[in-house]
Amino acid sequence: MERYQEIERTIIKNYRGRLWAPFIKALKEYELIKPNDRVCVCISGGKDSMLMAKLFQELKRHSDFEFEVKFLVMNPGYNEYNLDYIKNNLELLQIPATIIDTNIFEVANAQEKSPCYLCAKMRRGALYKLASDLGCNKIALGHHYDDVIETTLMNMLNAGSFQTMLPKLHSDNNEGMELIRPLYLIREKDIKAWAKYNDLHFIMCACRFTEACSVDNEINLSRRLTTKKLIEELKKNYNENVEKNIFAAASNINMDMILGFKKDGVKHSFLETYDEEEK
Repeated sequence: MERYQEIERTIIKNYRGRLWAPFIKALKEYELIKPNDRVCVCISGGKDSMLMAKLFQELKRHSDFEFEVKFLVMNPGYNEYNLDYIKNNLELLQIPATIIDTNIFEVANAQEKSPCYLCAKMRRGALYKLASDLGCNKIALGHHYDDVIETTLMNMLNAGSFQTMLPKLHSDNNEGMELIRPLYLIREKDIKAWAKYNDLHFIMCACRFTEACSVDNEINLSRRLTTKKLIEELKKNYNENVEKNIFAAASNINMDMILGFKKDGVKHSFLETYDEEEK
């Protein structure tokens, strides 16, 4: 077999229970793909999105209904080294992706305040437009299980809000466009294990702040790394099931025991029905 075929085989054979099975479970449980969908699989160049692309290729071969897949690399302004790294991996893995260049890094990094926030916002906007231009009605992003629990905990600790990363959501500004997260039930450690098993190496976020540690380097100055470490400490010293419990909490909210909530932008308090319950 060709090298890319050997890598594809490991997804179905060696890592079937850890990658393929949770991928299919997420698609079915959250109804992420339906017949005649046109899915834009967004590839950043990292391990998560590259695996997602391979999973979609495998799904396309075995699906019992018709749907289309477009592979997109939106280049926000990677340096030549990182862009070549992505191109080499696309060729190695035989992923037929369209690469579209933008100047997002240049614009975002010219801002003194919140360049990362602006970069993320611009990248998301560009993805919606490019996906629409490709005739797609869904955008697939490579967020995984660990991203979900870390985001949930970060919102609680940093924003004082309980909100999670949903497996899918409708676009507010792009009618008919939906964002989906097919890796929602896949653990990051299993993605890393698959990459290591196949001796695959991918870039990290490669803007001017991180490109010095772009390839397979765990250096990250964001709060997300701090959150990862906090979760590991909680597992060791408090409860080994803390990750599962954080994930489960988002679907086990007891509305009778919360001070308030927000629905459709409107805040509600437990006091609204408190006296009625006594009667």
